[in-house]
Amino acid sequence: MPLAMWMRRVALAALLLCFGVVVLGAYVRLTAAGLGCPDWPGCYGHLSPVGAARSADLAQAFPDRPLEVGKAWREMIHRYAVGTLACLIFLLALLAVRTRQQRLASVALAAALVATLLVQAVLGALTVTWRLNPLIVTAHLVFGMTTLALLWWLTLSLPTGSWGAAAPAGGGGAAMERARRLALIGLAALIVQIVLGGWTSSNYAAVACPDFPTCQGALWPPADFAHAFEPWHGQINYEGGVLENAARVAIHLTHRLGALIATTALALAAVFVLRRRGLTAARLPAWAVLGALALQLLIGVSMVLRSFPLPLATAHTAGAALLLLATLALVRALSPRQRPAG
Repeated sequence: MPLAMWMRRVALAALLLCFGVVVLGAYVRLTAAGLGCPDWPGCYGHLSPVGAARSADLAQAFPDRPLEVGKAWREMIHRYAVGTLACLIFLLALLAVRTRQQRLASVALAAALVATLLVQAVLGALTVTWRLNPLIVTAHLVFGMTTLALLWWLTLSLPTGSWGAAAPAGGGGAAMERARRLALIGLAALIVQIVLGGWTSSNYAAVACPDFPTCQGALWPPADFAHAFEPWHGQINYEGGVLENAARVAIHLTHRLGALIATTALALAAVFVLRRRGLTAARLPAWAVLGALALQLLIGVSMVLRSFPLPLATAHTAGAALLLLATLALVRALSPRQRPAG
């Protein structure tokens, strides 16, 4: 099998697995299984919860963290998936180096993927050892999304039309340049919103506003912005959150405001593309952005109105990932095509 075909298949497999890892990570967090295994990379000193359950000195070694088999399995399945993803990313990097003469993929981009993966490994360990510190948990989510974004960009950059990587949207001239700028502004707003979403989740602030469009029955309830974004509260256990209600309300309100800004920016970019005839090659990604945006808004509002059921809360992270992929596809479709750098 040609190396180019191998690279396309490995890239697609890594992309799909990374998407699953991001969603699975949200599920682990939302089911309070983030400390299902209080050590890293093993689970109570074993390779699996099965070995941990059979350990005779478990209570003595971890007196403050009794084994909960269900949570331990959720945490370890996530780690197994991450380990598999790491193998695929290293394989992609090797293939990029091996085919650098053909310039099938950017070696620099593959190296960035490996570097991001290594940072993720450190953050994964710190998430456990620092007991779900919100700063670390948020960074872990952001770098997970970064890994997904880099894999998607690499996939779109491979020399084949089967990925939906449109040809240059040429013919637009000034309109294309303006559309690219709008798309980049939308992408920046989305990145900020993803960070805010991670901060909301890691501080258990989603339930601070159990109603919509109001929050606790008011358009602007008492909120403590002074303490809402403090990055450090000491080496303590952050499970369940440590902030007062007013600080969590401030975080939630900021997340809602961010959603409004990101929605406006992304919708403007997509609509601008759809209204310009010279940007026909970018129309499909523009429709994808609008579709993913509508889906994410529907999930977000329904999640609040239905008292944050687990399936919708997990789907909210999946929706954010889909919106990120759609936005990157739009940016790619509006960017000049270049051969991958060696």
